[in-house]
Amino acid sequence: MATLDEIRANTTPGQVFEGQAQHLLLLVMLLAGAVSLLLFTPDPPRTLGLTSGDWALVSIALVVLHQGLVAIVFRLQLHHATLTRLFGERDLTVWSAVFLPLLAARPVTLILAGWDDPVPITGLRLPEVVLGALLLAPAIWGMHSTLTHFTLRRAVGGDHFREDIRALAPVRGGVFEYTANGMYGVVFLGLWAIALLMGSWNALVVAAFQHAYIWVHFYTVEQPDMRRLYG
Repeated sequence: MATLDEIRANTTPGQVFEGQAQHLLLLVMLLAGAVSLLLFTPDPPRTLGLTSGDWALVSIALVVLHQGLVAIVFRLQLHHATLTRLFGERDLTVWSAVFLPLLAARPVTLILAGWDDPVPITGLRLPEVVLGALLLAPAIWGMHSTLTHFTLRRAVGGDHFREDIRALAPVRGGVFEYTANGMYGVVFLGLWAIALLMGSWNALVVAAFQHAYIWVHFYTVEQPDMRRLYG
């Protein structure tokens, strides 16, 4: 298995941009679908000055910003050590300070999108609440497993920065005993849970967009990177 220095010494522009044409195309399609599904009503209530539809658009925009930055930083760091050249030993700290607030903004803006949404999902609140609770439980378990077994250093892409993180053993324990991708497959169920518990149509659209787009990121950014990092 090549070291990070060897990967960087043999990198090509094609490797840096691998999968990004598909990434952009799928993003455009997802954006068109999500925006077309959002519902705006006359004289809607507002939360912190914005309507449910406004917060939905803010949430979608922040998700695109987050994942766009991740794609750029992961590739530049993996192939050119760009953040290390800019920030030295503080590279991972600086990146975490950007990554984690944008990650936290996902559920926060989703809640704000659903808070005063006048458009219900089905109007059948009991089934929505029950289904939301059923999805929330594994999402919380997955988040706990991510923090305790996977760790934040790995979650922010630490293996693109440090050989010692890259050399860690495959994750076991918690949700990772049952799936190799507990974050995207299980933790993101919490977004659907929030939308269902709030009974908000716009929040449901945003949750669907977020979950679909994270899988686009996985297949067009992370999977090619993993092939180079781990063979």
